[in-house]
Amino acid sequence: MESTRLDRWLWSVRLTKSRADAAAACRGGHVRVNDKPAKPATPVHVGDTVRARVHDNTRIVEVTRVIEKRVGAPEAVRCYIDNTPVAPAEAASPVARRDRGAGRPTKRDRRLLDQLRAFDGP
Repeated sequence: MESTRLDRWLWSVRLTKSRADAAAACRGGHVRVNDKPAKPATPVHVGDTVRARVHDNTRIVEVTRVIEKRVGAPEAVRCYIDNTPVAPAEAASPVARRDRGAGRPTKRDRRLLDQLRAFDGP
């Protein structure tokens, strides 16, 4: 098999939960194939780069195998190479946290928090 529909492939490799979700993402402009907006019926070939925004996460994958039917998760992972960049780590600066149930910060606590935030500024 040389190609298949984009919505079917996204569902088959488990990037979306259902084929309807994949089609809706395509119609909403959240999926691009080779940096071009894609419709649900866009053919997907081996070597294509698919960029899909699903559940507020952008996934960038390269197609290594074309499948039409949904397969098990270990088999589905072999159908693409995930080129998604690693999400940035949390802020390196410490975050001021108070113990749960400690109540409102006192005036002294507020001043210390303001000093800490001013120190971390640009």
